Amino acid sequence: MQSQTEKSVLVTGGTGFVGVPLCRELNRQGYRVTVLSRSPERARALLGEGVTCVGDWPVEDVHAVINLAGEPLASRRWTRARKAEFRRSRIGTTEDLRRHCGERGQFPAVLINGSAVGYYGNAGEAPVDEQSPSGTGFAAELCRDWEAEAMAFAEQGTRVCTVRTGIVLGRDGGALKSMLLPFRLGLGGRLGNGRQWMSWIHRDDLVGLILWALENAELEGPINGTAPHPVTNRAFTRALGKAVNRPAIFPVPAFALRLLMGELADELLLASQRVLPKVAESNGYEFRYPWLPDALADVVKKNG
Repeated sequence: MQSQTEKSVLVTGGTGFVGVPLCRELNRQGYRVTVLSRSPERARALLGEGVTCVGDWPVEDVHAVINLAGEPLASRRWTRARKAEFRRSRIGTTEDLRRHCGERGQFPAVLINGSAVGYYGNAGEAPVDEQSPSGTGFAAELCRDWEAEAMAFAEQGTRVCTVRTGIVLGRDGGALKSMLLPFRLGLGGRLGNGRQWMSWIHRDDLVGLILWALENAELEGPINGTAPHPVTNRAFTRALGKAVNRPAIFPVPAFALRLLMGELADELLLASQRVLPKVAESNGYEFRYPWLPDALADVVKKNG
């Protein structure tokens, strides 16, 4: 039976697309959840009375930290200033957490840290897993540096897991937020030639995977937060069109994506990442939504 200290979790990024349902599930399972936020009042209004929201490191020690803070990468075109913010909000926040722990002389027993499949760069057709090398490009460098800063906690005895998240599918936001309307209007289609692999995960499974990593003491190091059956972009757009009962016949040429989105297009929209969740599967995690059609059917239904 876990003690009260072992049930205490500090969450950064707790008001985000993944953070909100994660905090609610942690609370439902009896954890004492504290969210570290730049806007505690907003966080409190969003998360409810069951979650403690603070603007600075809490007074009491916590058993675990779940660090999901990070400015979204895909919201708009990358600039030098936005790249600096991507690094500050991820690596800088993690550095701040480590400094606070060092000043208090108390490090958490567990750190579950965010990362992304961008770690692998443009990996082409070949499947990759947690043992595959990192790729090239800004996104890969960002993920490597973020994971390295998180792994520094291990030098203080903290068990560290870095969750390399794919495209998260869920209602009320995420990758589908900007996609559903054009697809429902029959204006959706593949990106570029559509042959690039997309590694996705249902939000419920990502929340479940984070909780699973938190509670399994034998797990450490990278964990791919992706469903076991990645698909090509062409297959993804066809499946989404079918889910909303519309054709997906309006492709967006690669040159148009590059013109509109610049570097973001090549690194996030056109890059191919066929990522397999080897650690999760070999250690017994059971996905609720291993197949894309089922995941999309659930998300589309919830989006009305």
